[in-house]
Amino acid sequence: MTVTPRSTPQGTTDSGDQGAPDQEDWSAGAQPLTRYVERGIQWVRALDRRRPVVWDVLLTGFFVLVGMIDVMGGGWRNIAQNTDLPAWLPYAIMLTVTLPLLWRRTHPLLAYGVMFLAGVANNWTGAVLQSQLNTLIVVFNIAMRLRLRTLAWTYGLTVAPAVIGHLRYPQGSWDQPVGSTVMSYAVVALLGIAVRTRQDYTASLVQRAKQLEVERDQQAQLATNAERTRIAREMHDIIGHNLSVITTLADGGSYAAAKSPERAAQALTAIGTTSRQALTELRRLLDVLREDAPEAAALAPQPALTDLDQLIDGVRAAGLPVRSTVRGRPDSLPAGRQLAVYRVVQEALTNTLKHGGPEATAYVEVEYGDDGVRVAVTDTGVGGTLRGSSGRGITGMRERTALYDGTLEAGPLRQPPGGWHVELHLPKEAAQ
Repeated sequence: MTVTPRSTPQGTTDSGDQGAPDQEDWSAGAQPLTRYVERGIQWVRALDRRRPVVWDVLLTGFFVLVGMIDVMGGGWRNIAQNTDLPAWLPYAIMLTVTLPLLWRRTHPLLAYGVMFLAGVANNWTGAVLQSQLNTLIVVFNIAMRLRLRTLAWTYGLTVAPAVIGHLRYPQGSWDQPVGSTVMSYAVVALLGIAVRTRQDYTASLVQRAKQLEVERDQQAQLATNAERTRIAREMHDIIGHNLSVITTLADGGSYAAAKSPERAAQALTAIGTTSRQALTELRRLLDVLREDAPEAAALAPQPALTDLDQLIDGVRAAGLPVRSTVRGRPDSLPAGRQLAVYRVVQEALTNTLKHGGPEATAYVEVEYGDDGVRVAVTDTGVGGTLRGSSGRGITGMRERTALYDGTLEAGPLRQPPGGWHVELHLPKEAAQ
């Protein structure tokens, strides 16, 4: 199961406050105890994110309660350097090193400053209340949220209360109170840095995952648009050409019906043949879009240069005189390039049928050489200047040509004699 981490805003949790993003399902295969512990941790983190003030009050209240028990029960006297203190002083010191926990996330330096002064008073008076260890929590938050330079000088100040206490009540070796303080604060500071580094790393992974999702969606959209363009181009070539042939045949058949029934019958036969060819190609194209028949679509044959004679015969049957010349052999030309050449010739002849007029003739010249294939389609039709003004025909030809780094020139010929000229060059495929 894939788990997508979710980022947690910085400053909303702590050592119990702040943790890694939710991963509710990571322990699906773990032992029951592990799952229970993880669910408990996730519940605490969720509570902290939803109601940080409630969590701060609960945490501070817990340490106030522990401190009150220590002071009221007199347990602090067991390690105190001076037990002859006013009754109110231990309470005041305990509250001063505990209540600032409420600000540890919003104002960590202020909380540290108040607790530092209380720590100095705690060691100077000899009370030595254990509540002073609450300063470790604030140091952890400083390591989590502030610059390392700030952590360095606050860490240096943590030694001062212990040194003052040892100078005030010099008992035993100095390294016992000072050394233990230095080590405990160092461990907490390193722990805060480690958690902060882990969070930054996790946040960068989350950001990277989001960026990859965006890039994936963009690539999918680009692929969809490219496929839509390809299908539109194929539909235009297939339907446009065959409908143009059918329209020309139908017009000619209706004109010949009264004078030459045989010619009308030939036109109807040609219309049927062209319609069946169009349906076959259209079904092949639509099979590509069907998820349940990808193999049939892949195996369906694409038009090739060997089909040019059939294409030209169909155009002739529609009433357009076409002459053709072929030099060389297309044996080494890849199937994709053959299809591109076939479609360009098809589109050029279709345009002649649609725009050339009844007296138009066409000439197709194909030459296979060492540098690739060259194709020229020239006609003597009228209305040449209007052919490129609308539609997708020339655009489709240019797109097909660009796929194989070829060149395409299309435009009207000078008047007279007029007409239209299309010239295509596809370079030979580079050796891999």
